[in-house]
Amino acid sequence: MTKPIAEITPLSDKDLFYVVDRRKTKLTFPLHTHPELELNYLENADGAVRVVGDRREIIGKEDLVLVGSENIEHAWEQGVCDTGDIREITIQFSRSILSEELLSRDQFSSIRVLLDRAQKGLTFSSSDIARVRELLEKLAGMEDKFLQFLHFLYLLYLLAQSTEARELSSFASSEIYSESRRVIKIKHYIRDHYGEELSLPMLAGMVNMAPSSFSRFFQLRAGRSLADYIADIRIGHAADLLSSTSMFVSEICYQCGYNNISNFNRIFKSRKGVTPSEYRSSFKQVNSQKDDEQE
Repeated sequence: MTKPIAEITPLSDKDLFYVVDRRKTKLTFPLHTHPELELNYLENADGAVRVVGDRREIIGKEDLVLVGSENIEHAWEQGVCDTGDIREITIQFSRSILSEELLSRDQFSSIRVLLDRAQKGLTFSSSDIARVRELLEKLAGMEDKFLQFLHFLYLLYLLAQSTEARELSSFASSEIYSESRRVIKIKHYIRDHYGEELSLPMLAGMVNMAPSSFSRFFQLRAGRSLADYIADIRIGHAADLLSSTSMFVSEICYQCGYNNISNFNRIFKSRKGVTPSEYRSSFKQVNSQKDDEQE
């Protein structure tokens, strides 16, 4: 697992937020963290891979995400995206521009809920994006700083009205820093060794705990069972390989730590809603449609 870099954002002490609208041929910025919150919009990037915390997902033609947790790892990777003309609008800001006193007022209650939920990363639906796209583009091009800030507040308000926004990571960075060092150690080990055999007794032994005690301890601290955490990490990597390589499903199964193809298929379908082969076929269809459009 690549260690994230600490990004120093362009946000200055004189600005309330930083916004940039740019075009890219590829997504090359590595996994990174920064103290500021970030709203990131991607257009024409279907097939790229979004990483927020421990969640990896392949995105469609448009993607809008609010990363609202200080120092949570995130990145957008190239994946199988081959459009060559990606548009990215990024807004970075500190939560401190809206004081906790202000956020406690009724008029700002929905924005406070939005920012709280975004601590695990929030992804917005296509209908949410359609509702704010014009405002987002207008905000990126505004020269009047005061009006730009008012538009920014309105943008947050519109996003706060979403009933379809979905949390991404299973944890927020604030939880990482308050989390037990033993759980952090095991999570890091799993993320680095997900393709190897991982047993409860072995992992419990790494932190000098009895297996039964560690199992309860991990679920209490991590909010889900050890088995679920391992499966989510493995299936996330399997999905990435299915969409971006021509490896056989059986090869991916074993590379991601499963020694039984039937068990791999069952767990994959329980988390993705389709079998590994069906998942890969859906991306072949997307690429085929893109080829037809280009012809």
